[in-house]
Amino acid sequence: MTTTKTKLEIKSWDEKPYREQNGAKFTRANVVLASTDERVTGDATFESLMYYPTEKESTYVTVMQLDGSIDGHAGSVVLQGSGTYDGTTARMDLEVVSATGELAGMTGKATSSSTHEDYPNMPLTLTYTLKP
Repeated sequence: MTTTKTKLEIKSWDEKPYREQNGAKFTRANVVLASTDERVTGDATFESLMYYPTEKESTYVTVMQLDGSIDGHAGSVVLQGSGTYDGTTARMDLEVVSATGELAGMTGKATSSSTHEDYPNMPLTLTYTLKP
């Protein structure tokens, strides 16, 4: 297994509520990211369905697509997962569900844990295996 750490720059975050009820809120977020470090290059997007039981906490499910290269292997990776925000730290756990190009056959997981101090970056740790 290979572990790669990077920071994806948040280029835009468009989040809109679609239901509010008894002080809770449901939203959909569309996020555009980019990376230019030597380990991970390219563009990424993710969409999340989020539930806020209070203004300062949320839980969400997400699908992310990264198009570019990881450790010199070009292609596209789709990850799916879930996360939480506790008012201070956003945490997300993802799993590779699809990969193309030189990344075809990739299996693995990704995690992210970030606070407001990380903004406009989202740290991402990817632990994966490439098909031989």
